[in-house]
Amino acid sequence: MPLPSAGRFLAMTVLIAGGGIGGMALALSCHQVGVPAVVLESVREIKPLGVGINLQPNAVRELYELGLADELAAIGIEAEEWALVGRNGRDVWSEPRGTGAGYRWPQFSVHRGELQMLLYRTVLERLGPDAVRTGHRVVSYETTADGVAATVLDRSADEMVVFDGDVLVGADGLHSAVRAQMYPDEGAPIWGGAVLWRGSTLGPPIRTGASFTLVGNLEQRFVTYPISQLDPTTGMQLQNWIAELTFDPSVERRSSDWNTRADEGEFLPAFEDWVFDWLDVPALVASTDEVFEYPMVDRDPAPAWVDGNVALLGDAAHVMYPVGSNGASQAIVDGRVLVARFVELGVGRAALLAYESELIDDMSALVLRNRASGPVSILGVVEERCGGEFDDINDVIPRDEIESFMAKYKEAAGFAIDALNAAPPIVSSATA
Repeated sequence: MPLPSAGRFLAMTVLIAGGGIGGMALALSCHQVGVPAVVLESVREIKPLGVGINLQPNAVRELYELGLADELAAIGIEAEEWALVGRNGRDVWSEPRGTGAGYRWPQFSVHRGELQMLLYRTVLERLGPDAVRTGHRVVSYETTADGVAATVLDRSADEMVVFDGDVLVGADGLHSAVRAQMYPDEGAPIWGGAVLWRGSTLGPPIRTGASFTLVGNLEQRFVTYPISQLDPTTGMQLQNWIAELTFDPSVERRSSDWNTRADEGEFLPAFEDWVFDWLDVPALVASTDEVFEYPMVDRDPAPAWVDGNVALLGDAAHVMYPVGSNGASQAIVDGRVLVARFVELGVGRAALLAYESELIDDMSALVLRNRASGPVSILGVVEERCGGEFDDINDVIPRDEIESFMAKYKEAAGFAIDALNAAPPIVSSATA
């Protein structure tokens, strides 16, 4: 799509601010139903940044619908187990995940950057090389009689240009410029005191070799899960790990940037005796080349996601604590719901409002539920009842109480087994 002499780009139907997982998945979904789209991404070069994430079956279903089943299996590993473990090394709760739990689709653990690059390559293959404009940061927008005009900083030329489209979708993440225009007085993300240190390193299999394991309590915990298949020669996997400590947020403030490098000495002393017969936390951390620090932040639920012909999606709409592995999964589902409304109502404000109406209440409730530790909050109950020390968890909390708690969370997050298995496809095969 060449630049006209007037310095204004030719109209596109859907303008997407942000080339992360949500933005790329939305572009693929638009293409699937015949809706033209362009992705406007701030960075000059998209690279496979980040560490591990989990994709829930509701999102995996949508990626399969986009024809990416084989590609997803090539970059990820199907999760088999989700386990909460007390500080004493004994299980509080464990359950099968994905197809082992009865879903029609697996749960995948993947490297976030590898997933983004997969989606990026697929967008270029299907939509063409001009479908992703790197080095283009959406600065502001204006609703027009015909749709929307997005003012964009072209970083390569260091000049402002304008893209015209029918709608603009802000998929530009935690620090969304689109959301900032909608809510100019909102301020910085909210930090509740928890800080995450994250890394990935080769290590031996943990539990099933495909387990998501969280050890500790609400104030201090350690998460591990693999993001590669087992190497039969070395017997090792790429293990993603997260160490978490909680501080007083009124005393200090930390930058909310996923890519901040950190020194393991900041947190490792608190975990120096976390050595079990199945996991050696200090050894795993010590073998890691790069450690990243991130304060666990969110935002209060927004009263609306739509302004004129502009809508928010993914973290820009509902950034939440990553305690339930919902972020990337929900961004993918958001895009599918939005495109389904395009098919039903056409590409315009009516579709944006229908998308908002369908999701905003549930996602706002999930933001607050995750702020209260989501499915992990059961550890708080254990702490209250026994101080975290137990021989048999059934003496502390009955299994059916935990089962009920977990079922309610899955329902709230949109991946209750029976409901998801029975649900019809989100996106019709018809074109808009």
